[in-house]
Amino acid sequence: MFDKLPTGKNMEGIKDDFPILKREIRPGIKLTYLDSAATAQKPDAVIKEMDKYYRWTNANIHRGVHALAEEATEAYEGARKKIASFIGAASTQEVIFTRNTTESINLVANTWGRKNLKQGDLVILTEMEHHSNLVPWQMLANEIGIRLEFISITPEGELDLDSYESLLKQEPKFVGFVHMSNVLGTINPVVEIIDKARASGAITLLDAAQSVPHLPFSLAELKPDFAAFSAHKMLGPTGIGILWGRKELLTSIPPF
Repeated sequence: MFDKLPTGKNMEGIKDDFPILKREIRPGIKLTYLDSAATAQKPDAVIKEMDKYYRWTNANIHRGVHALAEEATEAYEGARKKIASFIGAASTQEVIFTRNTTESINLVANTWGRKNLKQGDLVILTEMEHHSNLVPWQMLANEIGIRLEFISITPEGELDLDSYESLLKQEPKFVGFVHMSNVLGTINPVVEIIDKARASGAITLLDAAQSVPHLPFSLAELKPDFAAFSAHKMLGPTGIGILWGRKELLTSIPPF
């Protein structure tokens, strides 16, 4: 995909969209930012839209019938529709706003997990998981005694699917894994992992924090049960995350 990256004047035009890239770190030395896997810088269009909202529309959503509240609610639900379309969700009711990917995964662990998992149940994760998709399940293991097993990593930095096959024979209840590793850059074979999990009767959660900003992403093709990602890694503001879940699962779990 790197042969399609913009070069020359096109790249300069893209850089012009980001005010922060005009900053000089030292006299005559402009900022070079290489940490987009952690958080993306914000283009002028996003900054202006946030400024416009606070200047002209600021109000509580779903709480008032005055003009500002109606405008704010319309914008909020409009964003939900855009996200649903962007990821290929079947319904806007499957798109849940959270604070970040971490909270999205915590929501699943503390609602679906607490309702459906019991002592001795197996949860499969991978050795390349971000803490966001590790700590919530460790906490459940400490609290209710679920078992955690991990798909190992090959010397090439890929998931060992043979070890995954062995773990599936133990009849897991849940499989959670990252789509694209924030450390290794590995892009995991999502469809294969999910198909095998479903065949074993397990529910799946896809940590898509790195993949949604950088790869074509279609829920219809990938078919997870849950997926989580954050706005701040894809040019959006901080403090906004997304949990997508199949509607029948979301309606079956308690409030969080």
